[in-house]
Amino acid sequence: MPQQSLSEGCQVFISQPVGFVGGEVTVPGDKSISHRALLLSSIADGTSIIRGFLHSEDCLATLAALRAMAVDVAAEGSDLKILGVGIEGLQSPPGPLDLGNSGTATRLLAGVLAAQPFDSVLTGDASLRKRPMERVAIPLRLMGAVIETRDGGKAPLKIKGGRLLTGIDYTLPIASAQLKSALLLAALWAEGQTTIRSPSPSRDHTERMLGVMGVKIEQNSSHAISLTGGERLEAQEFKIPGDFSSAAFFLVAGLLGAPDGLLIRNVGVNPTRTGLLDILQEMGGQIELRNQRECGGEPVADLFVTQSELRGIEVHPDLVSFSIDEFPVLFIAAACARGQTVVTGAEELRHKESDRLSVMATGLRVLGVSVTECPDGLCIEGGSVSGGRIDSQGDHRIAMAFTIASLAAKGVIEILRTEEVATSFPDFVAVATHSGLAIEVAWSKNKDDLSDE
Repeated sequence: MPQQSLSEGCQVFISQPVGFVGGEVTVPGDKSISHRALLLSSIADGTSIIRGFLHSEDCLATLAALRAMAVDVAAEGSDLKILGVGIEGLQSPPGPLDLGNSGTATRLLAGVLAAQPFDSVLTGDASLRKRPMERVAIPLRLMGAVIETRDGGKAPLKIKGGRLLTGIDYTLPIASAQLKSALLLAALWAEGQTTIRSPSPSRDHTERMLGVMGVKIEQNSSHAISLTGGERLEAQEFKIPGDFSSAAFFLVAGLLGAPDGLLIRNVGVNPTRTGLLDILQEMGGQIELRNQRECGGEPVADLFVTQSELRGIEVHPDLVSFSIDEFPVLFIAAACARGQTVVTGAEELRHKESDRLSVMATGLRVLGVSVTECPDGLCIEGGSVSGGRIDSQGDHRIAMAFTIASLAAKGVIEILRTEEVATSFPDFVAVATHSGLAIEVAWSKNKDDLSDE
């Protein structure tokens, strides 16, 4: 069995080859929406309720940071009750805010904290401290914020309080929902109008939620959005739909091995998130949206997926920003498809929890798949998938994606460094097992704990 390097002491997924999946599953609450509902409810006037909040490590890091700034949050099962402190009510935290592995929390909070009267520091784990933060710091500085980064634009971020922000007209260098959201949040405190222009569409959860909470947002067809500072947010009751990025693993699992179908219930199908649906359907995937409805300003549906013969395609660049988090499992689908799949325009994948282009290419080669790596994408020749040992580099989406490959693999797949799966999908193994996958969780203390057989 081909082998990659193994760091000492790591959680391992051992994924056995399986013939099929089926039945129905429910995925956890949407991570992006959970972050935003919690953060906006904290600065709203009144008491908000969040139902179906994702209790993952990333979202809990946001929760801990807000509590450190004197926001009263009570947990009742999977629901949260937040006593909003209003626009002016956040308090100075007792120390640096540790956001773990959450880039979303770091960038969104940078927008909020840039306008506060107190100093703050945003930090996180080793992976987070490698991710680029100047993209958010630069436009916030143009608004009047004082922000220091380290080592070429990485966290920790040191934010100087007491600065008066002013609105700006800013064009994003890339289509980024996190960056757009950070600037929208800062604009709530800024004097005058802030206009944010994007080269292409990106997730719009923040705009939808601000609108529901009474904030006036102006949008036009050229991907520009404007907000005038000084508005207040009204408390709401939010129902968090299932996370499409989590559902993506089971969409591909169903396409590879659900002859009788697999039903994924209550999934958010915001059109700025569902590029993967279009890509998989173009590859020949049979996916049906059932019981379509709207909840809290977000479209929701049940997804029914049936085993399909997938074919390789050239992914249209316009779909990249609408499927950026789903590419690890899309690459698995491409490896199992007939023919060649080409992805370009996805350079942003190099700046996620890992360099996802490089790590996925290396892992697929371990499984015997032919892959050509380009600066902004991959070219994958679909066909036979073998077993092997994969180093996920601590990237949660890569770890989960390679378990799905077991539906086509000829041998056992061992996936190293899977602890970070808890950041987005704490119950992944239980849900995957319920669907029919066979995943054992093990712990390796040293490289001799796993055989090469």
